[in-house]
Amino acid sequence: MNEREKIIRLWFDMWLTQQDLGIDEIFTEDVVYTESWGPKYEDRKTVKHWFHEWNTRGKVISWEIKQFFHKDDQTIVEWYFKNEMLTGGKEEFDGMSLIKWTTDNKIRSLTEFGCNRNNYNPYQNGDKPQFKNEKISWF
Repeated sequence: MNEREKIIRLWFDMWLTQQDLGIDEIFTEDVVYTESWGPKYEDRKTVKHWFHEWNTRGKVISWEIKQFFHKDDQTIVEWYFKNEMLTGGKEEFDGMSLIKWTTDNKIRSLTEFGCNRNNYNPYQNGDKPQFKNEKISWF
């Protein structure tokens, strides 16, 4: 397995086990981490705080890697994600992460992109679109 893929799998495993198994080793001190829905963490200390704090409020149930794409100092990983919050909320979506690496295989930038899993064809019943009447989640 590719070294960079091992690092990404380790990051996902940390969320699944709710344990810091090496955040300091896999991220640069000045990492920029952007979640698909907007929050942006601009250093490793904040990423670490977010990880520990978030895991007091919820649990990642599944974070399955579908495939990797590598080019030069970048990796794209396609994944499926599901969580449950202590307040009862649940989220489930497909996504991708664009990861930029240092020469010594530390993550210097990670940007997530999400996609709603509740897909449908708005033109199924004709030429005029019929959209679902539900709150739109922008990832």
